[in-house]
Amino acid sequence: MSNIFDKIQHTIDNNSVVLFMKGTRDFPQCGFSAMIVQILKNLNVQFLDINVLSDSEIRQSIKEFSDWPTIPQLYIKGEFIGGCDIVKEMMQSGELLTLLTEKNII
Repeated sequence: MSNIFDKIQHTIDNNSVVLFMKGTRDFPQCGFSAMIVQILKNLNVQFLDINVLSDSEIRQSIKEFSDWPTIPQLYIKGEFIGGCDIVKEMMQSGELLTLLTEKNII
């Protein structure tokens, strides 16, 4: 299992913004993934999309890696941010924009 955890950690460490999601940025396969994609696109955030539906090992392992039971999962500069509800709340409160600005993403 640590090999897949190493792969996940490497991906998070080497990309400023990573979204583990169902589907892709161009074709989300669930409403929650689609909502985060739309938020990031509206903010002009460049991000790496990881389609967990195409890799069952990542689909299960990302939940264990983050100790978070659901997908999508957003990471910014190596930090786990959360899923759809948290990202949506952060967007509405302005906290997401502040975080992205502080981390020099936008």
